[in-house]
Amino acid sequence: MSNDTKPQPDKYTVLLYSDDALVRDKIRLAIGVRPAADLSVEFVDASTWEECRRLLDDYEIDLMVLDGEATPAGGLGIARQTKDEYADPPPTCVVIARAADRWLAAYAQVDETLVYPLDPVTTGQTIAGMLRARRNGAIPLGTLGTLG
Repeated sequence: MSNDTKPQPDKYTVLLYSDDALVRDKIRLAIGVRPAADLSVEFVDASTWEECRRLLDDYEIDLMVLDGEATPAGGLGIARQTKDEYADPPPTCVVIARAADRWLAAYAQVDETLVYPLDPVTTGQTIAGMLRARRNGAIPLGTLGTLG
């Protein structure tokens, strides 16, 4: 007898940005396709700011995970530009090399930071928390949200 009444996980689209495909793969592996039992993730990749912009315009992106060490456009700059240019940007997580750079992330209005090297448990918990907050209607930093 099978349990077919088991609820299906909510599915979300996560944009991964880095100029380095290996870094995107490491981030993808740390998050996993099921960061929690109630969440499922589909990834879309970008290696340039122009690709990020195209994906933001063409898809319903639920979360952006950006490489803070990418070049020429770093994840912190893309995070800030997204918050400035889009009325309803998705929540943003930036992977940084130094915990001391969290002040830069705060200036860029980043919702969460992760520090290299990525710990899969911490990464999964952080991403799951962000997706659950999105599901529950949390408004990302740097946005006005819907008034009324």
